[in-house]
Amino acid sequence: MTLSTIRKRADFLAANRGVRVARPGFVLLAQPNGGRGKRFGVTVTKKIGNAVVRNRMKRRFRELLRGELPQRGLPDHDHVLIGREGGIERDFALMRDELVAALSRAAAGKGDPPRRRKR
Repeated sequence: MTLSTIRKRADFLAANRGVRVARPGFVLLAQPNGGRGKRFGVTVTKKIGNAVVRNRMKRRFRELLRGELPQRGLPDHDHVLIGREGGIERDFALMRDELVAALSRAAAGKGDPPRRRKR
């Protein structure tokens, strides 16, 4: 089973309607994709740091996802990791454990409550 990458903005926005599991270094979004297989996407905003920091974080996230999604990912779901402040300094093994825990919570449907909108 090969993993494919999410590239279209509409797919990222659709994933935002799915299950949200927050961890200290990232937020995992999981949304059924209608039989397209296991897909993943990574996003890191400019609030996190400059381009060097953001690209390093994205490389770490892609490596995490490529290692864990084939066995533990939800079938026929889009998985999106959103980088959070401090995620670049976190230990890689710790982030892997957090990703495994987040995937199991998402598989059980135990997402975090919806975000409150700022007024």
